[in-house]
Amino acid sequence: MRFFSVFLLYELRFSGRGILILHIPCSPQPQFDASLATRYTGRMFFDEAKIHVKSGDGGSGMSHFRREKYVPRGGPDGGDGGKGGDITLVASIHVNTLAAFSRQHQFSSEDGKKGGTNNKTGATAADIRIDVPIGTIVRDAKDGILMADLTKEGQEIVVARGGRGGRGNARFVTSINQATKMAEKGEPGEERDISLELKLIADVGIVGVPNAGKSTLLSVISNATPKIAAYPFTTLEPNLGVVWMDDSDFVAADIPGLVEGAHLGIGLGHSFLRHIQRTRVLIHLLDGGGQSPLADFNQINAELALFDEHLLDKPMLVVLNKMDLPDAQEHWPRVKRELEARGYTALSMSAATQQNTRSLVQQIFQILSELPPVNHSIEGTPQYTLGEDKDAFAVSREDDGGFRISGERIERAAKMTYWDIEESAHRFQKILEALGITKALEAEGIVEGDMVYIGDTALEWGE
Repeated sequence: MRFFSVFLLYELRFSGRGILILHIPCSPQPQFDASLATRYTGRMFFDEAKIHVKSGDGGSGMSHFRREKYVPRGGPDGGDGGKGGDITLVASIHVNTLAAFSRQHQFSSEDGKKGGTNNKTGATAADIRIDVPIGTIVRDAKDGILMADLTKEGQEIVVARGGRGGRGNARFVTSINQATKMAEKGEPGEERDISLELKLIADVGIVGVPNAGKSTLLSVISNATPKIAAYPFTTLEPNLGVVWMDDSDFVAADIPGLVEGAHLGIGLGHSFLRHIQRTRVLIHLLDGGGQSPLADFNQINAELALFDEHLLDKPMLVVLNKMDLPDAQEHWPRVKRELEARGYTALSMSAATQQNTRSLVQQIFQILSELPPVNHSIEGTPQYTLGEDKDAFAVSREDDGGFRISGERIERAAKMTYWDIEESAHRFQKILEALGITKALEAEGIVEGDMVYIGDTALEWGE
């Protein structure tokens, strides 16, 4: 006969075959600095975050017998425990960034209440619903598995499901056993780290080298009010603006200036390249006051392609800005000639004086009207499911010579077992045998006196 001692606040012994019976704002600098990439990692625009979520445990079922006068055989009447609270992420138009998660990283929902007498079920715990910006990509931080891409208002995903309530002893009554004491503790809730990544959802993305005039253009064609100044990296975060014309509108995003090596994270790099991926049309703004607008054009296109080869497949308008300056007027004939030779639509304008800005907006509306319906979600995005085999387990050696059993189902079953109720312990033993854990330990050479650990439970093998 083999048995185990369960080391909790007491020691118990049972018999039977088998085992285990029992990103910070920075002030822009007037002079461009090569260290800008590292200095601005703490910017105010938060588009990445990592949080820890823990759903509520289920309430424990009660082991109880009806005791009333004149009812000599009341029988088991222990109620079930209540369900633990879920944690759900919800896409909301009222949230623009992931900044809230810089202040709070931990989210835990309450446990379900314990079952009561007279078959009373414990109260279900309230769920926690967390608002995130539309465009948030949710991944399991441990393995990077995509859980959801929340691209529509009200779209949601349960990232940690509350544990079910344990069953009371009234649920285990059989024709053979009319007076069972067996009950279950509540199922543990889920606990995991979640990574959040925001990709802005805009119809039009404005890209270009620093100081090309992207923010100025956005400010004159939309309702956006970005900060504007005459030095590189004035814009440290994407700006969104709505552009209206007649009864139509589109959303435009001013993407902070890109520099050589942006696809590797240099400058503002990866921080904002991702925000171009959902756009339908790109406006490539060239600095007409720069030394070589065509060289800038080639450089930025190379960075876009190196980050995501599909970016250059998007419709692109190439616009030479600052036509109010003599240098831009001098550049324009050659720029127009070479861009059209490559098959691009080339425009010239001055965002500062609003010269030709209306023509630009009209062309954008025309392009958008000819594009097919948009689907902002990542292609083939699955809703998150646990693809692992929950019955799988592993047996490993501990430093003290004992054995540790690891596995989702068996660890949950151990937490849900009332070890001081013999029937519950015997039921747990049957689970072990059914999963093949008993044979696995015997194959590993377990002997009398060896310790066996399952989660936080310690047991001793005996004959």
